[in-house]
Amino acid sequence: MKKLHTYILNNRLKVTPQRLAILKFLRENRTHPTAEKVHNELLKKYPAISLKTIYNNLSRFVEAGMIKELDIDPNKMRFDTCTDPHDHFHCLICDNVYNVVYDASILAGNLQNKKNVDGHRVDTININLKGVCKYCETVIN
Repeated sequence: MKKLHTYILNNRLKVTPQRLAILKFLRENRTHPTAEKVHNELLKKYPAISLKTIYNNLSRFVEAGMIKELDIDPNKMRFDTCTDPHDHFHCLICDNVYNVVYDASILAGNLQNKKNVDGHRVDTININLKGVCKYCETVIN
């Protein structure tokens, strides 16, 4: 908890019990939860915490560059504590989102080496994969 405390302070945010709890939950739950999932889980320990508090703090964390907001799910935003460039896999059965490691050049072709595509400047490339995760695949087969 001391590391989280220092991490929050180093990002010029005030340390609050809510911020510590949210960040701790995100770091322990690597399936990129939604704000609603964070709220539902934290209600067990903090019955007075509101969904608005969760959204406000997640927004502050995103603004500070502490977490990333993912749009891999068309129905809700997901949050990721890993801010290094990487891609994601969304399981259409269990609804979890996982970090994936692979040779992105296979899927992205030569886009990584291009400075523009069709006249548009390329700053970042994100590839979102969707399908059935290895855990669900074992259950359905």
